Amino acid sequence: MVQMHLVAWIDEIREEVRSHFVKVARHAAQIQRPTAGQVSGGQARYSDFAIETCLTLGLIFHRPLRQTQGFVRSLLKLMGLDLPVPDILTLSRRAKGLAVEDSRSKSTGPITLIVDSTGLKVHRSSGWHETKHGTGKSRRSWRKLDIGYDPDSGEVVASMLTTDYVGDETALPELIAGSESPVARFLADGAYDGTGVSNCLTGALGSDVEVIIPPPLNAVTGLSDRRDAHIEHIATHGRMAWQSKTGYNNRALVEAQIGCRKTVIGPGLNAREMGRQFTENKIAIKSLNRMTRLGRADFKRVA
Repeated sequence: MVQMHLVAWIDEIREEVRSHFVKVARHAAQIQRPTAGQVSGGQARYSDFAIETCLTLGLIFHRPLRQTQGFVRSLLKLMGLDLPVPDILTLSRRAKGLAVEDSRSKSTGPITLIVDSTGLKVHRSSGWHETKHGTGKSRRSWRKLDIGYDPDSGEVVASMLTTDYVGDETALPELIAGSESPVARFLADGAYDGTGVSNCLTGALGSDVEVIIPPPLNAVTGLSDRRDAHIEHIATHGRMAWQSKTGYNNRALVEAQIGCRKTVIGPGLNAREMGRQFTENKIAIKSLNRMTRLGRADFKRVA
């Protein structure tokens, strides 16, 4: 039986956390500075940094906007900062279309891109009379989240939030473009096996990219040379041997990242309007990537 030993880099993680809060304290004064280039009319009182900070704290600690306002006010008081706090209406209004700064790690070379998708629940309660008399239909709906994961950095390098009827093949071109890095290997599950995905990958990544997608059990050759090679290897050596040879088992990492998102952030979306849901998703992905950079578990094989 294989045993793994967890090596915790406690001192490094503590130093990263301390440095982060020092940075937050230095930039706290920006909470009432509007961004440059305001148009005529009403001027923004709070910067995008202030709004993003408040929304991030509310999302991480699972607080509604009103409770987030009080939470931020208490934090500023503890820090000895006499600064105003955005109210609930300001947070809600500014969340739509908020420019969330990208803080992904910059890749120095081609990456391995692992793609998967999941559903996020959006629940809207019905009116009182509909609940009482049973005349209302369920207001529960779903959003589809596609993510691209880099196993080397441990970060989500691309994400796309769509309605639940947008297919994986439809979302793939924009997802690949969002990674903003050259891709050497592409991993995905069997849902991405098809002519459309194959043509998309060739057009976006070139013919030299290594594509690792498991063909179905009844797959036939003829779609592409690389797919034919996978089919022949599985027929000769078995699917488990193919997974081990190609590294397909690494696809479990993106599933773990999806599980992390639903555990840390939540299984659904708090915002009800699509524009605000886009912002919520960007902040969620940015927060998860920041947590990853604070420290990753390091396992060593001991037996």
